[in-house]
Amino acid sequence: MERITIDDINLTLANPVKLSLKWVGQGELLKQLLAAWMVIDERDIPFNPRLIGKPGVGKTTLAYAAARTLGRKVYLFQATMDTRPEDLIVTPVIGPDGKIQYAASSLVSAMVSGGVLILDEGNRMSEKAWASLAPLLDDRRYVESIITGLRIPAHPDFRIVVTMNEDASTFEVPEYIHSRLQPQIYIDFPEADEELHILKENLPFAGSAILKYVVDFLQRAHAADELYSVRDGINIARYALKMMAATEKEPKELLPLAVERILGEEALRYLK
Repeated sequence: MERITIDDINLTLANPVKLSLKWVGQGELLKQLLAAWMVIDERDIPFNPRLIGKPGVGKTTLAYAAARTLGRKVYLFQATMDTRPEDLIVTPVIGPDGKIQYAASSLVSAMVSGGVLILDEGNRMSEKAWASLAPLLDDRRYVESIITGLRIPAHPDFRIVVTMNEDASTFEVPEYIHSRLQPQIYIDFPEADEELHILKENLPFAGSAILKYVVDFLQRAHAADELYSVRDGINIARYALKMMAATEKEPKELLPLAVERILGEEALRYLK
């Protein structure tokens, strides 16, 4: 674990993440996110964009792909309703010698190392948690740790992106934070050809017939404004393939079972 010292306080940094995620299709969205992070003048500062869309459309994948395009270390913080300000910044822990040590969050680790922080499902956090990030998200670009008394500035290369799901289990983002999380980049369900490409990338061992069948199912569900995503499609195809290996039945014969097991009986209406 890497350690740094700020104003005589030792911090243990979190490790960056390495994920097997690849952004497929919709190259315009990748360009929009990278443009938001650009600095075009010494007086300019990067935006703090947010990616908005239904669960499973690839928000985290897009954020990770953009960060890797820049060649930066990537850090991930999963927000929840229980996220506290200290969780976002610095937390005290008991070291092997029984003494208190200070652990930097993935956000602070990204800040000091010039990495990229993906704040996943940010609208699950309460206003109290958001308030601790207000100075980071404007031209001040620092956070303050109440526990250590530190003011921690962000490295010039630090970038942040916030993903937000469109569902009911979220908080309203405070207006003063809303104005700091710009631009808003909306990710919709992909078109059929892009969806097929994504399935092929994730299931290279699957036959084209089963993938086409799953794409047709997803497209009919999208047209009916269902929340079924390409992630669900990958799981359906994967389960059907596993069942095929276990039972030696044909994949198309097993797809209705896979759809029912993954999404429930009500999803069968979108099969033909």
